[in-house]
Amino acid sequence: MKRIGITIGDVNGIGPEVALKALARHRWPADVEFVLVGDEQMVREQAAHLGVPVSRRLSFQEAGWRVRWNPGKIRAEASRLAERAIRRAVEGCLAGEFDAMVTAPISKEGFHKAKIDVPGHTELLAGLTGTTKYGMMLVGGGLRVMLATRHIPIAAVPSALSKRNIGEAIELAAKALDLFGFEFGRVAVCGLNPHAGDGGVIGREEIEIINPAVAAMRRRGFNVHGAVPADTVFHQALAGDYDAVVAMYHDQGLAPLKMLGFDEGVNLTLGLPIIRTSPDHGTAFGIAGRNVASGKSMRNALMLAIDLAGKSNQWK
Repeated sequence: MKRIGITIGDVNGIGPEVALKALARHRWPADVEFVLVGDEQMVREQAAHLGVPVSRRLSFQEAGWRVRWNPGKIRAEASRLAERAIRRAVEGCLAGEFDAMVTAPISKEGFHKAKIDVPGHTELLAGLTGTTKYGMMLVGGGLRVMLATRHIPIAAVPSALSKRNIGEAIELAAKALDLFGFEFGRVAVCGLNPHAGDGGVIGREEIEIINPAVAAMRRRGFNVHGAVPADTVFHQALAGDYDAVVAMYHDQGLAPLKMLGFDEGVNLTLGLPIIRTSPDHGTAFGIAGRNVASGKSMRNALMLAIDLAGKSNQWK
């Protein structure tokens, strides 16, 4: 029996809604059990309001924090519950109580209001598991996209890039392809500048940082290619030339992926000693409580977590 922990996320967003819909509207394997970590009373209140059934396959585990439901509102108390649920689920994974965890969306602004000083889920999970080399891979629309930098301002991206963090992103992406069953998976690395710098005419990051990082990883035996212009690399990946793409910054990688599979993408955290996936969307406060959110991305996140829970985790 596989046990998948689901964290409640920000209750004022669409997290509980998409979790309920994903579980109720899909035929799940008989050997899988789901445990929602958070606040059972809150989830049942939302289920009744939305008219979405609570799956008989779902059990609950309290995170030790009760909140009121205020759809669409950013509240510190909701973020405190979300953080406690994440901590509890990580503990469960590390102890072998859960085989994987799937996280519903949190609010970074809410975390700031609650004085929880982390940039996002990825960094919080890394800290809780003592992981130093980690990253985000997004899967959807036929693409697998790894990010060299994550939630930082665009103006900070060039100075944040280094041979080391690009090399780490390449290594994580390649090892993730092993996990997905690819043999000697092909990783393409995006250029930062238009036309990948055009030989230094439109920027020198490719010459000074990106291409040297690619060359170093190739010498280590990785099947990596770059720097490839970002305006063509995703088309090439869809055509089957590459199995994964390393993007230099958040929107460079996620814009094409979300264009192709907006409500179906999955975020997989790489480098952790546990399996963690999440839907590739945010709290969507603007539609919270209106029963219009799609559960597809959460369903896919749960399916990937179940699949990976049965495989050897090379980072464990």
